[in-house]
Amino acid sequence: MAADELDFWSFVELANDRLAAEHGFRHQLATEVLLALNRASNIVTYDLEAAVHRPRGRSWSGFRLLFVTWLAGPLEAKKAAELTGMSRAAVSNLTKTLVADGLLDRAPGEHDGRSVLLSLTERGQREMVEVFRAQNEREHEWTSVLTEAEQRILVMLLNKLITNRDQFDIRGRN
Repeated sequence: MAADELDFWSFVELANDRLAAEHGFRHQLATEVLLALNRASNIVTYDLEAAVHRPRGRSWSGFRLLFVTWLAGPLEAKKAAELTGMSRAAVSNLTKTLVADGLLDRAPGEHDGRSVLLSLTERGQREMVEVFRAQNEREHEWTSVLTEAEQRILVMLLNKLITNRDQFDIRGRN
């Protein structure tokens, strides 16, 4: 099949065939699972950002920081980085923008002079209720192709995949 005739799934099939036949790799299903997982994550994230967040002048990363601060805050920037899966530097940079936009407050942390405590402003609270209402409707559109049982199984399987990573030396943030 010519490259211009490939779609995602025919590419996965081609990749698995070539990886096995030409290079002797044995774990094609593992490759397929992670290609599909990564593809699904990228598509859904892009859609949520394009449909919900960018029209409101926000990025996906900005939303994630506001979201965890909204629901778990006030919290230290270090904890916000952990909960969002972002680096501390990314949280620091986003914080500057969100403070300037009047959505986030930052104050000296309670434990030491170097830590920063993040909380939403009243405006940030109002915006998060509005934006999450739109996001939650979009999330429902995405997941409505699955039954409730399938959704619960998918969550269970993804949780199993990410919580059993102590079996090997992983790289990256929590």
